[in-house]
Amino acid sequence: MNEMKSISTMSIRHKGITVPILMYHSISDDATRLFRQFTVSPALFAEHMDYLYQQTYTPISVTRLVSALFTSESAREDLPAQPVVITFDDGFADFFYEALPILKRYNFTATLYITTAYVNGTSRWLQREGETERHMLSWEQVAEINKQGIEIGAHSHHHYQLDTLALAKAQEEIVLSKSILQEHLGLDVQSFAYPFGYSSSKVRHFVQDAGFTSACAVKHALSSEASDPFALARVMVDATTGVDTLSTLLRTGHSGSPFITAYQRMRMPIWQLARQGSAAIMHRL
Repeated sequence: MNEMKSISTMSIRHKGITVPILMYHSISDDATRLFRQFTVSPALFAEHMDYLYQQTYTPISVTRLVSALFTSESAREDLPAQPVVITFDDGFADFFYEALPILKRYNFTATLYITTAYVNGTSRWLQREGETERHMLSWEQVAEINKQGIEIGAHSHHHYQLDTLALAKAQEEIVLSKSILQEHLGLDVQSFAYPFGYSSSKVRHFVQDAGFTSACAVKHALSSEASDPFALARVMVDATTGVDTLSTLLRTGHSGSPFITAYQRMRMPIWQLARQGSAAIMHRL
């Protein structure tokens, strides 16, 4: 609790800086209709990275951002003039083949969140989207990605909606993902991302208690010193995000996309109750 009080004090003392945290999923030309919005083509992703480079943005990891915003004056002074954070959720194999070479072209870093139950397998949780056969990274690829300067974070074990689970199960999903990643990589995994962006106060407490120093939500907004380091705002990049839209996202945190509007609506309290009821039925089956 003392650590969190110091974070809150630092948030009040520093005001004004905002940092965009971009959220990607799959970098691919192929997707089913229901999963299409969660993909960005390699060609479009290359345009995005070139835009960041031309506009003199400097990508940093989530952990470096949190350290700068919430720990000390000296860490904040170490921030580049135009910081941006590039994140990827899930751990699809196309990150290794498509995203990583483009990031390395510009000497960019990123934070990659891994769903540990599906490493070396396929995206079996995407039944509704018809994408259960999308290839996931192997442990060898995850290790190599980390060696290439990409931060590895945890994205739970099975990609459940954590706020709908029994508390003990939610805690297990969080702790297990961290321990498995650390066992395979031999390093301290410090950042977490909530599957689907869903969390609750209890879930956020479990993340902090597990030893993470940050966690990413969605929110479609920019992050700042006033943010909760365990509920960092991110902006979603989807299949229709052209460079002009990306420019707007970087400046404002939102684009007015119908898909994003629908995604935000699913986070309203009434939808949360509906999700929890649906999950309770599924867990009894």
